[in-house]
Amino acid sequence: MGLVLLILALMASGAACDRYHPERTVSETATLRNAAEANAQYWINDAQAGIERRLRFTPRASDNHARNVVMFMGDGMSVPTLAAARTLLGQRRGQTGEEAQLSFEQFPTVGLSKTYCVSSQVADSSCSATAYLCGVKANQGTLGVSAAVPRHNCTASLETANRVQSIAEWALADGRDAGIVTTTRMTHASPAGVYAKVANRHWESDADVTSAGHDITLCPDIAHQLIHLPPGNQMKVLLAGGRREFIPTSTVDEEGFSGRRTDGRNLIEEWQSDKRARNVTYNYVWNRSQLMDVFNSPPEYLLGLFESNHMQYNLEADPTTEPTLAELTEVAIRSLSRNDRGFFLFVEGGRIDHAHHDNYPHLALDETLAMNEAVARATELLDEKDSLIVVTADHAHVMSFNGYSPRGQDILGTNNDLDLDGVPYMTLSYTNGPGRRAQRADGVRVDVTQDANFRALRWRTHVNVPLEEETHGGDDVAVFARGPHHEMFSGLYEQSHIPHRMAYAACIGPGLHACSAAHSLRGSLLAAMPLLALALHTLLGHS
Repeated sequence: MGLVLLILALMASGAACDRYHPERTVSETATLRNAAEANAQYWINDAQAGIERRLRFTPRASDNHARNVVMFMGDGMSVPTLAAARTLLGQRRGQTGEEAQLSFEQFPTVGLSKTYCVSSQVADSSCSATAYLCGVKANQGTLGVSAAVPRHNCTASLETANRVQSIAEWALADGRDAGIVTTTRMTHASPAGVYAKVANRHWESDADVTSAGHDITLCPDIAHQLIHLPPGNQMKVLLAGGRREFIPTSTVDEEGFSGRRTDGRNLIEEWQSDKRARNVTYNYVWNRSQLMDVFNSPPEYLLGLFESNHMQYNLEADPTTEPTLAELTEVAIRSLSRNDRGFFLFVEGGRIDHAHHDNYPHLALDETLAMNEAVARATELLDEKDSLIVVTADHAHVMSFNGYSPRGQDILGTNNDLDLDGVPYMTLSYTNGPGRRAQRADGVRVDVTQDANFRALRWRTHVNVPLEEETHGGDDVAVFARGPHHEMFSGLYEQSHIPHRMAYAACIGPGLHACSAAHSLRGSLLAAMPLLALALHTLLGHS
């Protein structure tokens, strides 16, 4: 019996392995040099001070507050990714490409955020999610908890003082609705940052928690938290991949894949039972056809899980069965817009990151363009007078946009140059990853244009350092904003400032609010300053 349990544990552990984000030990055990950073209040105070500084230099552009907030997050959408994606967009339209603009690049405000985490110089998607959703920087690999929680430490994650709230929770507390849309598993790091409090991002199902030696009654897995604990069980719209984390190993899903849960529980059925008990309307959907059936009149609660694992890449998906990110976004907005008080919606283009990890630039850029279409759809549906839209990334990647090609050179092709040995190289390449070719005996680089699958969707461009997967980058990432108080997002700031600035514009959560008496007084004083100066000048002139 003990051998059987061991085998099951090993199987669960192997199935849980996220090949895009394997656990590492170096940055997770970094020494905390500033002990204050372990306290959530340190980051909250820092964000509030940042708002105060911004207000001193920013004229009050609007008396409105944001009734609705939509946050688009391109996972791994670095600045070079934006530049290359807009070029690809233009070239698909028959232009030279460089002059094109993504929909959100036309937003009135752009800023930069610093993405490092407390324990790591280069962020992963969980500590960064805690920053841009909860307003607190944390340790790599943790979600919804402060840096007082080391990765894997179940006990520390149970301490109330170590748990932090997301902007979705602030919206729900204000009587607004909330939802999540992502192309990854619903339990993956970025979307889980909206609702989960967990010491390890990989604890997506009970199998992951038990194989790590922890009690699931003390530290429930991420899928369980979504279905049974607030704020997850209060979310009106949940659209993603990842069915496998919600169904038991004994169950085969609609597309023939087995679940991963070893507790025998079917959380999809439990979600449906909960909604019946609440006497609310609900639908569970798993394909595009079912989603389109509720497109014009969504139920009060909508759960859509469209793949066993992550959703398919946009360029490889079957459009008859798998909805686009733009379609998912529109359904979510249509559903959430029925609340007169407003809503918070998190939308992630999650597979930009996965394509970069595999050194697939074509797929990464197309996923960026799929998110671009989703943003464009949101701007069509929502009035900028009362809806704030923020577009950003969680971290960068190490794809470079290089060489001296003439205007209009194929962004996915070779550079208009050769290396010192006369070998061509690609305009888009990576500093590390699985695309490294074996070195030739004479030291000359391999000519990758001679690969049998050159330029195929899953052809890997060349890299310098060989790794099983390409790494994230430590660059700052762009933040674009449109809507009430969009000007708050200009400048360079910590990533943990982002949710506080969204909350400021929406008048929710802790701290300063755009519609608070303090801000109104400050705005009045700023507006009166020219008149006061003129009066003083006149008085002195007559004395």
